[in-house]
Amino acid sequence: MAEEISLDLEELKHLQSIAKRPRVVSLLSADILNLEKELKLAAEPQPSVVPKPIAVTPKATSNVNYTTLGSFSWDQDNEKVKIYVPLEGVDQEKIEADFKKMSVDLKFHDVGGKNYRCAIPKLHKEIVPERCKVLVKPARVIITLVKASKESWLDLHFKEDRLKPNLDKERDPMAGIMDLMKNMYEEGDEDMKRTIAKAWTDARSGKAADPMKGF
Repeated sequence: MAEEISLDLEELKHLQSIAKRPRVVSLLSADILNLEKELKLAAEPQPSVVPKPIAVTPKATSNVNYTTLGSFSWDQDNEKVKIYVPLEGVDQEKIEADFKKMSVDLKFHDVGGKNYRCAIPKLHKEIVPERCKVLVKPARVIITLVKASKESWLDLHFKEDRLKPNLDKERDPMAGIMDLMKNMYEEGDEDMKRTIAKAWTDARSGKAADPMKGF
């Protein structure tokens, strides 16, 4: 950089020496003066500029409070389940919907200055998440769930089948027979007790396949 300025300066001085018109000489003198200043600055050592580290302020995570919406109705057909949530002033753009195979979680932000939430942590049956949708009406929100299989739902929420343990017990015929023999032994007379004891012994030893044989 300094070398180029020096070359320009020499050429300007040469032109100044051969110039005859006063205006040209004045212009060349001004350019020479500016280049001499630039040459002086270029020759001086420049202080190194150390960049200051940029302070990164972590984002403040604000805890959002939600009011749970527990009051809603629903109906169904072979393919869909529709949930009707009575809520006014909902903005479609401020709905956060999370549909999964066995759960639904909807958050309605800034509804009259409040945030609401409608969640079903475990549905009665599976749904198709990518086909589910939310529709905002003036006085309510309609949530459409698409069923994974065409069958009737008994409820929105999943409930354990409490009959299963009993059904498993009923599938074992010996369990019922043993209970019957126990009752007969406890309530019977001495002859009955001897007969039941013999039948039980024979069943255990393999002599009788059916412990009730002989009754």
